[in-house]
Amino acid sequence: MTDILIILLVAVIIGGAAFYVIRAKKRGQKCIGCPYAKDAANGGCPCHQK
Repeated sequence: MTDILIILLVAVIIGGAAFYVIRAKKRGQKCIGCPYAKDAANGGCPCHQK
């Protein structure tokens, strides 16, 4: 029983993370998780200014 709960918990965490990434990509964010992700579309993300 404990194994089933752990597997369900891990599946929910992975599913939530995948949902967040998919939704962010549909919005056009290039740097997911970056604090400047909203500015990345305009070239304002320091992650991509190399």
